[in-house]
Amino acid sequence: MQYPVDLHMHTVASTHAYSTLRDYVLQARQVGIKLLAITDHGPDMADAPHYWHFVNMRVWPRLVDGVGILRGIEANIKNISGEIDCSGPMMDAVDIIIAGFHEPVLPPQDKASNTAAMIAAMASGKVHIISHPGNPKYPVDIPAIAEAAAQYEVALELNNSSFTTSRVGSEPNCRAIVAAVKQAGGRLALGSDSHTAFTLGNFEHCIRIMNEVDFPQERVLNASPARLLSFLAQRTGKTIPEFAELIS
Repeated sequence: MQYPVDLHMHTVASTHAYSTLRDYVLQARQVGIKLLAITDHGPDMADAPHYWHFVNMRVWPRLVDGVGILRGIEANIKNISGEIDCSGPMMDAVDIIIAGFHEPVLPPQDKASNTAAMIAAMASGKVHIISHPGNPKYPVDIPAIAEAAAQYEVALELNNSSFTTSRVGSEPNCRAIVAAVKQAGGRLALGSDSHTAFTLGNFEHCIRIMNEVDFPQERVLNASPARLLSFLAQRTGKTIPEFAELIS
């Protein structure tokens, strides 16, 4: 299946990435992506943009050449209390909040602490997607996070980059997470985690894992712009009028 939505990517604003907003739009048109979320790292990361970057995303167009652009962030889970580095005016500026663990902000803890921090972030009501929860450097209680994600209506991410260039050893955890989300009745979000536009919309390994687990397609947020936007509207109480043509 070709998924027309990609929910995780980084631009040159995160200085270890190499593509611009325009690069992503051009690539989206080539590969059939109708809706994308730009999710540069939250400001607590050393290479991340300043919080003004996120506040000023209001200047972005909503649609460019028919491609919808969501204003997002990959926030950092900062502590066991689940606090994230997205607050105040940033919360009003972003459409979608992904949050996850990154070593420069919160070094790996023991399994119980990692699990508690992730569940607290979900329980806060601020987070829509947990990024790369299968990272083996951050062991978690997989059934517990899947149950919490279903309870708090947070999607767990299946991150294609975790099978290629990042987070070596993630595959067994990712397979177990997909199975646990299936069992718990929760949702999956697919992310290319692109750091160059050339991998936009590449979900090759995500699709393989979902097929192995026989994950139900009706619970994959990326299946259509309408499904993703309906999920966000349910979570935030907001709709984005400019995206009406994407769901018609």
